[in-house]
Amino acid sequence: MKIAISVGDLNGIGLEIALREHSTIKKMCEPIYCINETMLNWGSAMLGIDVPEDFEIRDCGSVFEIDPGVCSPEAGESSYDSFVTAVALAKSKEANGIVTLPINKESWSLAGIRYKGHTDALADMFRRNAIMMIGCEKMFTILYTQHIPLREVSYEIRAKKLKPFLLKVFEELGEENIAVLGFNPHAGDNGVIGDEEEEIRKAIEKVNKTLEKDIFVGPLVPDIAFSKKARGQYKYFVCMYHDQGLIALKALYFDESINVSLNAGIVRTSVDHGTAFDIAYKKNNSLSTLSYINAVKEAVKLSFGKNLLTF
Repeated sequence: MKIAISVGDLNGIGLEIALREHSTIKKMCEPIYCINETMLNWGSAMLGIDVPEDFEIRDCGSVFEIDPGVCSPEAGESSYDSFVTAVALAKSKEANGIVTLPINKESWSLAGIRYKGHTDALADMFRRNAIMMIGCEKMFTILYTQHIPLREVSYEIRAKKLKPFLLKVFEELGEENIAVLGFNPHAGDNGVIGDEEEEIRKAIEKVNKTLEKDIFVGPLVPDIAFSKKARGQYKYFVCMYHDQGLIALKALYFDESINVSLNAGIVRTSVDHGTAFDIAYKKNNSLSTLSYINAVKEAVKLSFGKNLLTF
């Protein structure tokens, strides 16, 4: 089982995570690290971590000066090249799936890359509506909208758009009893605070009628959706926008959560954290690698066609 590892922004913590956990990852799969060989050697020297003899790489990207904790177009281009190389390995069947270490969106922008992140890049590459799902064994959030300004979210909440999204979620997961959050405070209070919930309600009714079973439940009041009681009733939560789901998830399960791209065309998982510029290349930092280990585990399981999202 071969898994291509996109090393992420080299000014961040991705390379340290990959080097630190190589021996652990080798027990699960055959990792192929997508990184320029010169950059690998420079980065490992800066970290004081030797490159393992069996550290297989796919050479890609250009050479530039690593500047820990700094956004730069060179680092953005390098992380994008690593990602594209990993995707190419999966498309050509040289790898069974990919795991992505963190990029910096500002660095991608500085490099002139038009994508805001991995998920929308995959959607364009494979001409599929890739869905971002983030979570862990205890709770998963599924994002209806992803990296768009908050002021634009309400325009996307239309039953005709939400219905196919929910159907695809069910097709990908095959799970029942999936919660759908409202958008406004108090889930709109029956139209007093907003009318987006009526669109959400219509979509849920239409989807459940199509599926001939009450799969989706909602719209739930957002401020109590992630309470202990609600988490005892539901495991999967469809959220209307990015922070609606991720603030709760990261407050509860930050270190262990992962990112899974549903309907992406290839198996792709990722860590659920950023580049951590504040601790990059610093000795005795507080770096956690649990999300990376869980992401690799899940990529391997998905590649084998095992049950989705069970660590």
